[in-house]
Amino acid sequence: MNNSHLQLDKPLAFFDLETTGIDIAKDRIVEIAILKVFPDGKEETYTQRVNPQMPIPPVVSAIHGIFDKDVENEPTFKEIAPKIAFMLQDSDLGGYNSNHFDIPLLIEEFLREGIDFDISDKRLVDVQKIFHKKEPRNLGAALRFYCNKELENAHSAEADIRATYEVLLGQLEKYSDLRKGVDQLHKFTQIGSKKIDYSGRFVYNKEKQACFNFGKFKGRTVKEVLDEQPSYYNWMMNADFSLNTKAVLKKIKNSL
Repeated sequence: MNNSHLQLDKPLAFFDLETTGIDIAKDRIVEIAILKVFPDGKEETYTQRVNPQMPIPPVVSAIHGIFDKDVENEPTFKEIAPKIAFMLQDSDLGGYNSNHFDIPLLIEEFLREGIDFDISDKRLVDVQKIFHKKEPRNLGAALRFYCNKELENAHSAEADIRATYEVLLGQLEKYSDLRKGVDQLHKFTQIGSKKIDYSGRFVYNKEKQACFNFGKFKGRTVKEVLDEQPSYYNWMMNADFSLNTKAVLKKIKNSL
């Protein structure tokens, strides 16, 4: 598909993860695929299966087709993390449902290995967000709608990132009001997002104050709760929350 509709001022790396499940704090990557698109149209791909060092539940293997025996001799994420971080360091990030799942889980994997993969200067293009706002369906339907193609090998990481990239090009071709630059695509896919951490445990209120978004303190500001119950901070830091959520809580607390 013609990518002339996509305007890049730096590489845009589409990536997709196959995992042991959907719990960002507990689950692990079993396959990662990256399609890095450069401003001149050049493409670079990387696909790697990963030993998650934990069993893959059969119900999950039934979805993506990756079983324990398929990854037992593959490298661990710790072994490939430096290569992935290097490949993504100069790129904006793109994916399908990536803002909600792939990016948070990838960051969590990096944090486990002591790598602070900072995305604060990266623009994030979640193709699912564009699709759901324009034509609310799934990736297979998106490929059919925008590209008149059927998605083969669904839930294969490489097939999914290729389909995601082609869907974005189809969206840019179809919607004349959709700006082609990554700045505009980043802003479009962030509209309505109030999350502070990637698990959505903290959100901003209308006054731009950090608030709890779960449990008995949902809707109350972090400052108010920690002023009243300082021990709640220690409980969260020792509880089973994601490393990203804990890092965000610490940052909020230190800013108060």
